[in-house]
This record gives sequence, C-alpha cells and structure tokens, in this order.
Amino acid sequence: MDMMPFGLKIAIINRAFHKKLDEKASAMGLTSVQLRVLGSVSRLEAAGQTEIHQNDLERIEHVTHPAMTKLLQRLESKGFIQCVSSEQDRRYKKVTCTERSRGIHQVILE
Repeated sequence: MDMMPFGLKIAIINRAFHKKLDEKASAMGLTSVQLRVLGSVSRLEAAGQTEIHQNDLERIEHVTHPAMTKLLQRLESKGFIQCVSSEQDRRYKKVTCTERSRGIHQVILE
C-alpha cells in the first residue's frame, strides 16, 4: 500500500487553505494579507482587548513597521478599519474595526 508522506499532506492542506483565503479576500476587494490583518483586529476586539495598536499587529503578523503602516492605510481608505489616537498613550494609534468589518474573523473561519 502506497502512503502519501505526511509533509505532502500538510502542504496540500496549506495550499487549499490559502486558496480559499485568497478567494474570500478577493470577493471583499482585499488581498489575503489585508484580510489576515483585519481578521486579527476583529478577533482581538471580540476577545475583549480594548486597545489594539499597530505594533501589536506587526508582532502577530510578523510584518515590518513600514509595511504595516501602508497596509493599515489601505484598510482605512477602504472603510474596514479606523485609526484614532489612543486614550492611554497619545503616541499610539488605536486600530478598530468599522461596522463593515466587525466580526470578520468568524467569516474567515467559515
């Protein structure tokens, strides 16, 4: 009996997952990276985190500061997030979902 190597099974599952994520993102007018970041903001808000800052997202998504800045600007211009000054520390911007994207982390999992 010919068994498929475990690593190959994981690679097939990973490709299928990314393909599905790309399709969902495209249907919303986003890239898969934008959808992933948006999902992170949505998930953190749903978990009760009161302030989400850019550096939190950089750490979670393993993205550089300039790349995340551009990504957040694009999401804000598309109406998916809002960036406002933090109430705890004015040096930071608080990132929040808009009504359009609130709960989007659950849509990603469907």
